[in-house]
Amino acid sequence: MHDTTSTALSAFDIAAILVVASALLGWFNHHFLKLPHVIGLTVMGALGAIGLTVADAFIPGVTLDDWVADTLQQLNFTETLLQGMLSFLLFAGALHVDLDRLKVAWLPVLLLSTVGVMISTVLVGLAMWGVGMLLALGIAPIWYFVFGALIAPTDPVSVLGVLREEKVPQSLQSAVAGESLFNDGVGIVVFIILLGAAVSGNDFSFAEGARLFAIEAGGGILIGLVAGYVGYRALAGMDEYTLEVLVTLAVVMGGYALCNYLTLSGPLAMAVAGLLIGNHGVTYAMSDVTRDYLVKFWELVDELLNSVLFLLIGLEMIVLVAGFDELVLALAAIPLTLAARGVGIFVSTKAIPAARLQDKGAGRVLWWGGLRGGISIALALSLPAGETRDLILAATFAAVLFSVLVQRATLGRLIEKLKRDHAPAVEDAAPAREPTVR
Repeated sequence: MHDTTSTALSAFDIAAILVVASALLGWFNHHFLKLPHVIGLTVMGALGAIGLTVADAFIPGVTLDDWVADTLQQLNFTETLLQGMLSFLLFAGALHVDLDRLKVAWLPVLLLSTVGVMISTVLVGLAMWGVGMLLALGIAPIWYFVFGALIAPTDPVSVLGVLREEKVPQSLQSAVAGESLFNDGVGIVVFIILLGAAVSGNDFSFAEGARLFAIEAGGGILIGLVAGYVGYRALAGMDEYTLEVLVTLAVVMGGYALCNYLTLSGPLAMAVAGLLIGNHGVTYAMSDVTRDYLVKFWELVDELLNSVLFLLIGLEMIVLVAGFDELVLALAAIPLTLAARGVGIFVSTKAIPAARLQDKGAGRVLWWGGLRGGISIALALSLPAGETRDLILAATFAAVLFSVLVQRATLGRLIEKLKRDHAPAVEDAAPAREPTVR
């Protein structure tokens, strides 16, 4: 007999609900709100979460917020994004990055995705520690640096989406896209190392942290090179677009799963594999028909997962705990993360002359275009339950929502202003490679 008391949804049920909701809200936004797609979905998801919470508080018998919260808990946002969606999103984004232009900007990309992340982590941690002391919060100092690590990297899902919509100069596109592909992998590794020290209560060892970082990051890059090369050789040996699309799926899913098993950086592996196949594979190993099908397939995957992800970002607000301390930390997180990002960019692109970007206004685009997104929220939701998690989660949501709703919405205006002020710097804004034009 069917158990009518069970309310658990299957994975297919949850996926169906999210896709249907994304389609319906996307249609509504397209016809009525007319906001940029991901901003519209985030806004409606957040408003929906707030509305359900308010309805539960003031209307007796309304428990829809509990149902949504239970469904999101079953989904496990952290697991879904970090162990599933992220591999596809990073690979899809890396397919469209011109490796030749990235090589030209390799030094600033390297410094931004390593030194920039470290500087931001430390500065945000110190500043938030100061705010916590003013509020007399009983939180161990290392947790503030855990927050610094999870909020430091820019989210490739957000950043690469902007690059597809805004006419950014090609050279600057390479720097922004390269940093966004690699700094999230670096940020996740730093977060894992700091979280391990915070949970265990042991003193943080810089030497041990550096050793773990080298193993996880270096191992991820190596796996990405191997998986990408194997995929490239397989693509070069056939001309059957359906099978070649399957090969790229195998590279993504198999390579990411292997990294998880070996506790190496899957995000870095997918960035490297995507760059390799998106450049050498697209240029030398595919016919025109295969190239067209493969690029359009990954565009579709990218758009579908982006829609679901940003809807989830809005809906996850339902798990927030509202309080004075949470509100103060949330408000403080916005200017502090922006300031730390600015310092990280300045040091990474100005301290070494060879790392300076030639595009006029590049620093401002990198700073204001350093968007946070689902990765930061997923990492915050992975923290152990308790007061510390509630405080960090509130600060994370504030920084992410400001990033998506304000920075992303106004980035186009900044770029237009730079066009007027420095017209020669943006004349080469056409897409770099014809096969990957969106």
